[in-house]
Amino acid sequence: MSQKTIVILGGGVGGLVAANKLQQLLGEQHRIILIEKESKHAFAPSFLWLMVGQRQPEQIVSELSHLVRPGIEIIHSEARQIDLANRRVIDGTTNVVYDYLIIALGARLAPEAIPGLSERAHTFYTLQGAKQLQEALSSFKAGTIAIVVGGLPYKCPGAPHEGAMLIADFFRRRGLQNEVKIEMFTPESQPMPVAGPELGNAVRQMLESKGISFHPLHKLTAVNSQGHEVSFDGKPSFHYDLLIAIPPHRPPAIVQGIGLTNEAGWVQVDCATLKTKHENVYAIGDATGIPIPGRWKPAVPLMLPKAGVFAHAQAEVVANRIASEIHGQTPKEEFCGSGYCMLEAGEELAGFAYGNFFAEPSPQIHLHRIGKIWHIGKVLFEKWWLAPFGFRREALRLALKAGAKLLGLDISL
Repeated sequence: MSQKTIVILGGGVGGLVAANKLQQLLGEQHRIILIEKESKHAFAPSFLWLMVGQRQPEQIVSELSHLVRPGIEIIHSEARQIDLANRRVIDGTTNVVYDYLIIALGARLAPEAIPGLSERAHTFYTLQGAKQLQEALSSFKAGTIAIVVGGLPYKCPGAPHEGAMLIADFFRRRGLQNEVKIEMFTPESQPMPVAGPELGNAVRQMLESKGISFHPLHKLTAVNSQGHEVSFDGKPSFHYDLLIAIPPHRPPAIVQGIGLTNEAGWVQVDCATLKTKHENVYAIGDATGIPIPGRWKPAVPLMLPKAGVFAHAQAEVVANRIASEIHGQTPKEEFCGSGYCMLEAGEELAGFAYGNFFAEPSPQIHLHRIGKIWHIGKVLFEKWWLAPFGFRREALRLALKAGAKLLGLDISL
């Protein structure tokens, strides 16, 4: 069996899981190369806790090299071009030839797409942004906070709502709940519309129980940072004292113009195998655009949410399929569209949504009752993810799997 080279672009959730799974399945006989410009990995779900002072940056950041199995080659560089014809990736200094390519570059934030958004808006969608927001919230004593979703799609459909509830809890614990108003604006018709009206209504009730005003169908068009005003398409403008934004998201620039993307610029893949139109080229996670069944026929098809849980599952599917091919077997594993979300609600409580996003005629998603167990589960998952490879990580994985089994859940770890 000749040696094969698998190149993975991006060291986020999908890239790390794909690299580690491939190393587990293929061993030292084949090369697994992970190309990631950052040497440190930040655990994005914990940005919410960092924002409200429940974490410090050093607690949710790890060296990338600590999170991969021995034998995986890491190139700390930015991939600048994919040469599909010659099966190579071009970075700043070298050309890396591949037999298989996995694109796991995620989505990039584009605050510049909204006039004025880059100037004074805070965000908890980056490590630095969450840290700066922690400082802003700590010094905020009274006034109106506007939390605005800047465009669709965006990563982690539950995060804006979690953020709003954690901020409300932050001010409640400081005794300032009557001094601070929280207003949430989104272009969507309801919270997490892809999950259906039942879940959307439940999340809206959670928000309102915290005193958070929810404003659907508000498409952000501009920010006046000097006048502290946000403008919306066809809606009255709104005055704020502190602005928190989920910036518009855009596909990776490197995949544009080479025959990989749909009309919106996201990588087009087979929903079950994650294959692109090009031989031995796969894409997973937030960089992809995967249509899903809908309750109606909207002008723009419903898409699979951009969330780490899907990147994780897709990475395992792709790794298993590539390993099967290399071993001369027929790949059988497919991505089934199931996913889950632990929705933080403050007060060390969380809800748990779980379901099948590929179900016909529409996604079947259910929200479990809010409780402390789901918050604890999220904390344990954070510890597992950031633990270095070895006994400690495996012990945490088994503990999480056992806990999920007791609750009647089958989650991929």
